[in-house]
Amino acid sequence: MATRMLRRGLPRVPGGEPWPPADAVVSDAVVSDDASSDAVAESSVAPVAPVADVGAEPVPVAATTDAVAEAEGAGAPVAAASPVVDAAVSGGSRIRRGLPRVPGGEPWPPADVALPGQPAAARAASSAVGTASVSDSSATAAPVIASGATPVVERAQRDETPRVTEPSMSAGTSIRRGLPRIAGGEAWPPAGTVPVADVSSRSASPSSLNDRVVEADSLNEAVAAPEPAAPAAGSALVVPVLADLDTPLPWTRTVWRGRAPRHVAETPSSGRPRPTWPQAIAVLFGAAALGVLAGAAIAFVRALLSFPFMQDFLAAFPGEYEPAIAVEPGFAPWVNWAHFFNMFLIVLIIRSGLQVRTEKRPTVFWTPRGNAKGKISLNLWFHQALDILWLVNGVIFVVLLFVTGHWVRIVPTSWEVFPNALSAALQYVSFDWPHENGWNNYNSLQQLAYFVTVFIAAPLAAITGFRMSGLWPKKAEKLSKAYPVEWARALHFPIMLYFVAFIIAHVALVMLTGFLRNLNHMFASQDAATWTGFWVFILSLVVIALAWVAARPLVLAPIAKVFGKVSGR
Repeated sequence: MATRMLRRGLPRVPGGEPWPPADAVVSDAVVSDDASSDAVAESSVAPVAPVADVGAEPVPVAATTDAVAEAEGAGAPVAAASPVVDAAVSGGSRIRRGLPRVPGGEPWPPADVALPGQPAAARAASSAVGTASVSDSSATAAPVIASGATPVVERAQRDETPRVTEPSMSAGTSIRRGLPRIAGGEAWPPAGTVPVADVSSRSASPSSLNDRVVEADSLNEAVAAPEPAAPAAGSALVVPVLADLDTPLPWTRTVWRGRAPRHVAETPSSGRPRPTWPQAIAVLFGAAALGVLAGAAIAFVRALLSFPFMQDFLAAFPGEYEPAIAVEPGFAPWVNWAHFFNMFLIVLIIRSGLQVRTEKRPTVFWTPRGNAKGKISLNLWFHQALDILWLVNGVIFVVLLFVTGHWVRIVPTSWEVFPNALSAALQYVSFDWPHENGWNNYNSLQQLAYFVTVFIAAPLAAITGFRMSGLWPKKAEKLSKAYPVEWARALHFPIMLYFVAFIIAHVALVMLTGFLRNLNHMFASQDAATWTGFWVFILSLVVIALAWVAARPLVLAPIAKVFGKVSGR
């Protein structure tokens, strides 16, 4: 009988010697073709470990119960990793078999594959080795039941020999239950579920069983079955996989997206949401309704003005009155320049104000020098800078108004302004325009509109904007309490809407009541129906459009750097 040295592996305990010991040998014996699970080498078993060539896949091989018991009775230590491989092969050793190559297949490599140089007889002997069983400390065979309850491996402190102990399984024993599969559900698997076992004739060892045991908690479905029959000695039970483990478990979203979800709304491929037919029909219906109301209002006012008492009212109050203080007719060039700057700034102020109101996550910020806490978005800085320029232009305009005496044109000097304003409004609605003589005197409705815009709406916009800006003194507690910021926020946006409505009405009346002559008044300081004022007006629109396009961080950042620090987040 030949003996050979074993290849040594890792130590069994931390800091110990490599396993098996340096003097451990394995004895080879010839096994006949009819060898069964109770045929083992007759010689004593030295401490061994599974042997395989370099590159062979690590799969434990089986040994018989009798061989293990005989080895323990002889006092020889048993390898801690797996049972003794004692099926000797003349001329070489058997390859250890590994996991199957396909789901549900046989272990790889096949049982009849031998190492290079191994004779056919040895291959036959290798395939004839029977199924395995594991002996406990009393050398009695105990079947290993892989039933969904995980076997417990107990390592003895003296010889570090693994022993596989089983939870007792009796009729009706349920699988250990784990966490619920859904929030608030019952523990999984359901109560009363019993394990299912499949008897296999393939050889198995404790180490292979430890690799193949499946926890009951990992099963996706529970299958009830009667109590399995007691297996014969030397057989093993393997837990079948009941479901596809790649299928994800059900889950419930528990994260709240918040008030401003950071996700891109789904839009058509064009990048803009396409209006639906109901929306388009609603818009058309609304426009038609407004047209009908406007026509009804015109018809009603024209009918009202046809009554004799209304004719007397129009004769007494034609729509304008002579000012108490004489004023030089016409418009000075400074009025035209102030009008252009006001138009230029108010358009950009409205645009930047809407951007500040609607932006959620600014990308560029501006910080004043010496005040790191005054950091604001670049859009807000641009809006406030435009406000300051607009206020400067307004102050210059008001000063020149009172210096030159032109304030009489837009400041009411008689109570007659109110009935004349009503008369002018009725004439506008009836499309029977009142007498236009803007070069010398505004009608009462124009005078009131300009007065409210210059002396009421503009100061309110400035005061509310100043209260909401970083220029407001933080330490003025009494002043802040007397003028809460909530009041400013409640007024600032409606004032902007008033300016929008005023601009729409102002432009419409300019176009409808003497287009060329009115443009010459505002842009060319002429009282004539020529095209000079029209081309100046077109040039001013081009300048405003260029400023609208240029009002972006790429252009604004270099300008803002002159007055402070520009940075990203």
